[in-house]
This record gives sequence, structure tokens and C-alpha cells, in this order.
Amino acid sequence: MSEQWSSHAADETGRLTGALSGLLVADFSRVLAGPYATMLLADLGAEVVKVERPGAGDDTRAWGPPYAPGGEATYFLGVNRNKRSIALDLRADVEVARALAARADVLVENFRPGTMDRLGLGYPSLRELNPGLVYCSITGFGSGPGSGLPGYDLIAQAVGGLMSVTGEPGGHGTKAGVALVDVITGLHAGLGILAALRHRDHTGEGQHIEVSLLSSLLSALTNHASAYAAAGVVPQAMGNRHPSIVPYEVFEAADRPIVIAAGNDRQFQALCGALNRQDLAEDARYATNADRVAGRDGLVRELNAALAARTADEWFEALTAAGVPCGPINDLAAAFALADELGLEPSVPVDGVGQVANPLRLSATPPSYRRPPPRLGEDDAWVREILGR
Repeated sequence: MSEQWSSHAADETGRLTGALSGLLVADFSRVLAGPYATMLLADLGAEVVKVERPGAGDDTRAWGPPYAPGGEATYFLGVNRNKRSIALDLRADVEVARALAARADVLVENFRPGTMDRLGLGYPSLRELNPGLVYCSITGFGSGPGSGLPGYDLIAQAVGGLMSVTGEPGGHGTKAGVALVDVITGLHAGLGILAALRHRDHTGEGQHIEVSLLSSLLSALTNHASAYAAAGVVPQAMGNRHPSIVPYEVFEAADRPIVIAAGNDRQFQALCGALNRQDLAEDARYATNADRVAGRDGLVRELNAALAARTADEWFEALTAAGVPCGPINDLAAAFALADELGLEPSVPVDGVGQVANPLRLSATPPSYRRPPPRLGEDDAWVREILGR
């Protein structure tokens, strides 16, 4: 990649410090899965050029309220920092788009399968221009028979089984409180991109990566998906209960709920000791985890009765000191406050606007926050000048 594209992730001496500094990412994606993946790459030093529709831009620019003090939708701000924006009509400006792809190390797109090919921006065409290009396509349901299905997170949660194991027993199914499948797919996309770049380091060859919402979700369903794949068991919604571990659910303290996750016999015994209910630890009905799963209802009644004696915060302190995994159910304000208290630095100011910090901690090449999320098309002139267009 040309030096003029090099990222601004540099220290005071001008030395590049981001782990991905020097990489150019052409970001043709929008909404969440793709932009989340490319923002993570940007945080690690890559130069990301976001290609947007003239006049409207990424759909999430209009997804508000809430809005930040400057009037921009917080949804867009949350997944687009450290990027540049160029507004391109991909029909009228396809040669500019191709010139960008010819210079890029990575291209990310999440159009319906076939769209980029029709525009002259598909992988076979761009590979001729740029053999080292790592080209990542994010779809809802693959490029085969499911290619015509709309790739919306809510649809994936429904048809992919997540809603069937979320919510109360006998209910209609409940979606996760965030577009979790998009986020999981974005993480898989980022991992695939890094693997393909590693392959290119060895061979000089790029490749085409395909990742779908449905496949990513099935992988992320882990123990539930394994129960079906390995044993033919179809899990059902159990509310806040765990199908295989007890006690591992929500309990009622004196003032509000608290979660307890005693995942082994030692932790269960520590819980009983902290509750002054050593009799439960000695009860043969609850001797092993399998016994506790079988006797769940009776045990939960006993534990709730004991927990009613103190507040959730008091139990959080006492049980944590006893080595029992637990925690109150926080809202986001309390969650950020806890992360602050634990020294995790969960938010960072970027051009005066709060942003959620990248969760990675790298000792030599930490994430950086160089640019606020771009205004639509604000880097048109810069990009076109570099491309000679």
C-alpha cells in the first residue's frame, strides 16, 4: 500500500503504532455488522474509507432518537469512528469505487448477493485489478438459495433459533435487547479478515471471505447448538434459568434481583456457607450439579428465602468475598459505573463526544481514537485526490 494512505495511528515521533497501521480498508457496508467490523479494524490502526450513498449515507445516520449533542444519531456514532467518508453513486461513480478497491488491502460489503457483481465490483472482477485484495462479503443467509432473503438481525434471531431459547417458557420467543447477531457476525468477519491477511503475508494472495448472519448465530448458540447437532436435543426457552447448571439464574434479594452463577460443587458449597445454609450443601438431594438440576425448584425456593434477608448490593459484596460468582442486574448507567470502578475505562471522548471504548487491551499496539465518526462525504476531496479522480 502507498505511504500516502498510511494511517494516522502514530506516536509523537511519527512512528506507526497501530497493529493494523498501513492497511487500507474500503468499507462498502452499512448499518451494523459490517461497520462494526471495520470500526474495530480502524481502532487498531487501519485507514478505513467508508463509501456512502450521496444525500442519505448509511441508514443509521437517520436512526434516532437518541441524538448526540451535535444532532447526529448515536446509533451511527457508535460504529463509525476512525473512518473517512466518501459519497459515491456506485452506478455513476463506479470507476472511482474500482480505483479505491484497486488500492485497498481489504474490502467489506454487505449488499444482497449479486449486487456488487452487477456493479462491476464483485470479487472476480476486482481480483483481476488487485490480486492481494481480501474481500469480505457479509450476508443474511448466504449466497445460495437464501440469497434473496433480507438480512435483518431480528429475522435472523427468529429463524435462527435464538428467540426460541430466549424468554419465558411457553412464550412466543423474545429477541435479545441488542442486535446481537449483527455484532457476532461483525466479530466473525473481523476474525476472517485477519486470517486472510495472515495468509496473504505468506503467499501474496488475497481471497474471498463469506460470513452470514445465520451461520454466525448457529455457531454462537454454542451449547444449545451442540445439544442439537450432537444429541438431537431441541432446547426450549427457560427464562433466566440454565438448562444444565443449578444454581445459575436470577434470584430475589431484599430490594431487587441478583444473579448467582455457581457453576461447580465448590462454589455451591461456598454459597451455602455465605447464606448460613450449610444444611443445603450437606443435603443429598443437592450433592452434585446433576442432583441440583433435578431438584431445581425446591432448591431455588430455599435460596430465595435465604437471600430475602439482605439487599442485592450487600449480597454482591458478601458472596463475591466468599468466591461465589454473582452480581445485581444493572442498567447501563450502573454498568458503566461498575466498569469505571474496576479500572476498565469503558468510555472515551472522541472530539468531545463520548464513545464506547474498544475492549481490546494490547500492550504494544493499543487501540487509538484518532477521528470522530465522519460527516457524510467529508473526505470526498481527499480520497479523490489520492486516487487521481
